[in-house]
Amino acid sequence: MSFRVQGLDARHFMHLYGLSNGELTQFGAQRVVADVTPGFPDRIEVRDLDPGETALLLNYEHQPADTPYRSRHAIFAREGAEQALDLIDRLPEAIRIRPISLRAFDAVGYMLHADLQHGSRLEPLIVRFLAYPDVAYLHAHYAKRGCYAARIVRS
Repeated sequence: MSFRVQGLDARHFMHLYGLSNGELTQFGAQRVVADVTPGFPDRIEVRDLDPGETALLLNYEHQPADTPYRSRHAIFAREGAEQALDLIDRLPEAIRIRPISLRAFDAVGYMLHADLQHGSRLEPLIVRFLAYPDVAYLHAHYAKRGCYAARIVRS
């Protein structure tokens, strides 16, 4: 089964680009400078930032469904990112190098299945979850900190 990995839409964050540190705090965000790689995984381009690149650290509602599974968590968004990742039948390096919690949801937003797998071995689990007809989409989370990584859908 073919799948598509999608980063977050940059338009959700563009209003924060270039704001002063003081202005960012009004949005509950802060600017951070990557000092190591890997370590600062951007959720728009779904890649680890290079040292010296800036990211916005903020709380983002990645699961807005009006169910008990509604969820938000801290994410990094690369400051200046404009194009969301849209990758077919491959996993980005930022996911492949980390343990991943993969969660399958129905169209209403109820979690139907979940499992843990290292990103290098994640593809069979993606295919298995997407084979269930009641699964509408998957969320990949970085397992160590529990942060949302990307959305995965059928291609």
